[in-house]
Amino acid sequence: MSGALSPLQANGESAADLGLVGNLLEDAGLTATQAGSAERLVMFVLAFVLVYLLGRFVVLPLLERAFDRRELDRHAQKPLVMIVKFLILFVAVAVAFGAADYGNFLVSMAGIAAAGALAVGLAMQNVIRNFVAGVFIYTDKPFRIGDWIEWDEGTYSGVVEDISLRVTRVRTFDNELLTVPNSALTDSVLKNPVDADKLRLKFVFGIGYGDDIEQATDIIVEEAERHPDIMDDPAPSVRLTELGDSDIGLQSRFWIADPSRADFVRTRGEYVTAVKERFDEDGIDMPYPVRTLEGGLELENRQQIGQSAE
Repeated sequence: MSGALSPLQANGESAADLGLVGNLLEDAGLTATQAGSAERLVMFVLAFVLVYLLGRFVVLPLLERAFDRRELDRHAQKPLVMIVKFLILFVAVAVAFGAADYGNFLVSMAGIAAAGALAVGLAMQNVIRNFVAGVFIYTDKPFRIGDWIEWDEGTYSGVVEDISLRVTRVRTFDNELLTVPNSALTDSVLKNPVDADKLRLKFVFGIGYGDDIEQATDIIVEEAERHPDIMDDPAPSVRLTELGDSDIGLQSRFWIADPSRADFVRTRGEYVTAVKERFDEDGIDMPYPVRTLEGGLELENRQQIGQSAE
């Protein structure tokens, strides 16, 4: 009958629609529909494996070598490599869907994924904000692991122990571990005293108004020049910065090389101690604020008090 459908057409498949694998499966006894489904599944697996292996063993090694050439820190490479692995997996799945002719299914999944991404994005605004801040930390490199940093106007400070795409872990000088959202380190001023190869320190020495300013200045400079960890170039200097209620402020400015928090505290402590000892030897006073209370007490109704005493 001319209007009758062939078995292949009745099942939704035709011999022309099948590839080599489908024809072999049909010859093995499967129906055209079964052969077509099995063929698409085989194409999906082959395409996925091919693209994934290409990305895993070709693209990823090339990317890691590029990171090494740019001297990117190892801690920064780890999250970036994870993102690339996820992208390779995503591309492999997308290509596999296309190779298996699952186009309609892929479009439906894309719509569902877009709606899900919008819902997740609204629910995870802070997480995404910190993630973006983490990306900027990796690209701008305001600090590295091992750096001593201060933020929130000096409220917090410590040594960076770990940097991830969401949080940064900082060890305080009291040995407390702070887990800091990355956005807290990018939304305000952050101080990194050890980013350069040297650091200038300042300390104000207060001397009495009756003391010799030039003699005190010479002592401050000499002790800076004697300390082995204070740099000779730039040379230490002293400036008169304030006239206080009880003292004259002489600000010492000196530099240390390859700074760290430990070097900063130790060097400044040793230097200030040495200057104080020299001041004591040469009779230079370091006065402290003195408050003088003037006035008297007046007793009222003294006659009544005397009568009470009798």
